[in-house]
Amino acid sequence: MSSGVTRRAFLGMSVGGMAAVWPGAARGGSGESRADGCIFLHLLGGPPHLDTFDPKPEAPSEYRGPFGVIRTRVPGVILSELFPGLARRLDRVALVRSVYHDGPPVHECGLQLLHSGRLFRDGPAWPALGAVWSYLQGERRLGWGRRYAVLPYPKVDTGIAVDKGFGAGFLSPPLEAQRERVAPWGAGDHRYGETPLGQYCQMAVQALLQEPRSFITILMYETVFDTLSWDCHGAGGALRTKLRDIGQRVAPAFDRAFSALLDDLEGHGLLERTLVVATGEFGRTPRVNPQGGRDHWAGVWTALVAGAGIRGGAVIGRSDARGIEPAERPVRGEELAATILYALGVPAQAMIPGPEGPMQAVYPAAPILELWS
Repeated sequence: MSSGVTRRAFLGMSVGGMAAVWPGAARGGSGESRADGCIFLHLLGGPPHLDTFDPKPEAPSEYRGPFGVIRTRVPGVILSELFPGLARRLDRVALVRSVYHDGPPVHECGLQLLHSGRLFRDGPAWPALGAVWSYLQGERRLGWGRRYAVLPYPKVDTGIAVDKGFGAGFLSPPLEAQRERVAPWGAGDHRYGETPLGQYCQMAVQALLQEPRSFITILMYETVFDTLSWDCHGAGGALRTKLRDIGQRVAPAFDRAFSALLDDLEGHGLLERTLVVATGEFGRTPRVNPQGGRDHWAGVWTALVAGAGIRGGAVIGRSDARGIEPAERPVRGEELAATILYALGVPAQAMIPGPEGPMQAVYPAAPILELWS
């Protein structure tokens, strides 16, 4: 593991503050749905926030990195120059620029928190948000063609052999999960780009056209080793991605696929009732390292949220002048997970059977209500 955090350290550390009570819970919560379904684009490896969605053009060069900035359709909001498509569509997208967690800065911690709302280390594995939602809907099987699916799944290699938070966890049984890898279609709509991400985004739209009440998680990459990804240490060997690779290949592939996804969802009348989330499991070190990359950083990063009636163009939270930590409205990773449940209409008092019998509260934290108000 390049971060220097050992498996023992990961398993021995925890994330605090996971209260399951929020104001809606005290009122009982109506469970009113804002979305019929969800598409969660996971940008495996962790995008460097200063080079993507939270640029700092006034910061010293060793912080701001090699890329310029561009204006967007939202007055006063800038993005990295790597995202011209997103910039033209930012009036449909909210930026949450103050996501963080205080656990170990390893991929597995962020994956578990974002996709299940809990840091459970090596067990018992908490079920994924999509699995919980499907279970509450009465679904008893998971996989492609069901209410909840992960593409391409099931193998996600980030270095530590623990559950990453994508499966049924302790809900299996009675919730059965199909763990077959779903292959992309092949050549498709050129607007999405000729990448697996683009093809999976097309598949997600087609799935929602057939069954709007679907939760589809798409992994942009299946591993951070021996391939380009957002994991831009620039260290060479198995972790070879540098910032120049982000600029030339990784970011453009996302910008193209994400832009086409938003356009298609809106064109089919699905965006208003589909929550779209795109984020990585953490950010990257604010200072560029000597290898021309950035290392793991859980201190702050950005999530993109669209659809489901959210305030397009909103900016929730703010990082400090050098992108080191939240400076305004800190948002814990589990709050983002709770927001997905909230958008899907999961009641505030919802419970599921726990791993050892007693019922467990579904919500790990309070949702980000400012996305709608």
